Amino acid sequence: VQLQASGGGLVQAGDSLRLSCSASGRTFSANAMAWFRQAPGKEREFVAGMRWNGGNVGRHYTDSVKGRFTISGDNVENTIYLQMNNLKPEDTAVYYCGAVVRVRPILSAMWTPSTYDYWGQGTQVTVSS
Repeated sequence: VQLQASGGGLVQAGDSLRLSCSASGRTFSANAMAWFRQAPGKEREFVAGMRWNGGNVGRHYTDSVKGRFTISGDNVENTIYLQMNNLKPEDTAVYYCGAVVRVRPILSAMWTPSTYDYWGQGTQVTVSS
C-alpha cells in the first residue's frame, strides 16, 4: 500500500490550499485516515482525521485548526483531502497523510503517529507573513 500526498506550496498568510492523499496498492478499506504535520525541530503532530465505523463517520481536528481546516474523503477510494483556509505562518510544515487498516482506533489513538499503518511521503506547506 502506498499513500500519495500532494497539494502543498508556498502561499501568503490568509491564503488557502487543498491537500490530497490517495492510496494505491492492495485492496483495503481504511478504518481511519488523518493528516499530520511536522515543522523543523518539532515532533509530528495530529492535524485532522476521519474515522469510519459502518455508516458512521467521525471528523476530528486539533484546536489550532478548528474553523479553518476541513477534512473530507472516503474509505472506498481511501482518499482524503484537507481544505486549509486562512493559513497562518505557524501552519508551515511538512504535511503527511496516514491510514489505519489493522484496527479501529479509539479517538485518543488518532493523535498518535504509531497508530497508523501506512504513511505518505509528505508535502511541504510554507506560509509567509
